[in-house]
Amino acid sequence: MKKTYKATLKDKKEWLEFTEHLSDVYDKETSTTKSNENLGKFRKLDLHGSSLDEANKIVKNFIINSFNDGYKRLLIITGKGSRSKNRNNPYLSEKLSVLKHSVPEYIKNDKNLEDKVFQILKADQKDGGEGAINVILKKNKNLKE
Repeated sequence: MKKTYKATLKDKKEWLEFTEHLSDVYDKETSTTKSNENLGKFRKLDLHGSSLDEANKIVKNFIINSFNDGYKRLLIITGKGSRSKNRNNPYLSEKLSVLKHSVPEYIKNDKNLEDKVFQILKADQKDGGEGAINVILKKNKNLKE
């Protein structure tokens, strides 16, 4: 049987005050856009649930397509790896099975990406913190402005 919660007058008052000022509530989507206006257009990729091989293929295509489309900054969400299914496998390295460690290494070492990637940075807390990276792309000289 489902329990019902009877809101007190205090709860109702606090809820009404909260909903009056919704513009003050932190909105991850709009704050991401606002905080990165100085970097121009950016794209976001979420790799949660991807295996290491899948993630590498997805990241490579994502970077190449974004570079060709003229994007400057990419936000790649790898996750922190705290729920990785590979952690219980004794034949896999814990560090390499976690995307947050392996994806930046893959990007740095892939020969097809070295002429496209300028820098890899840790993401701000509001953009994903430890579970995300910023990839700053080089300028695509083949694109018309």
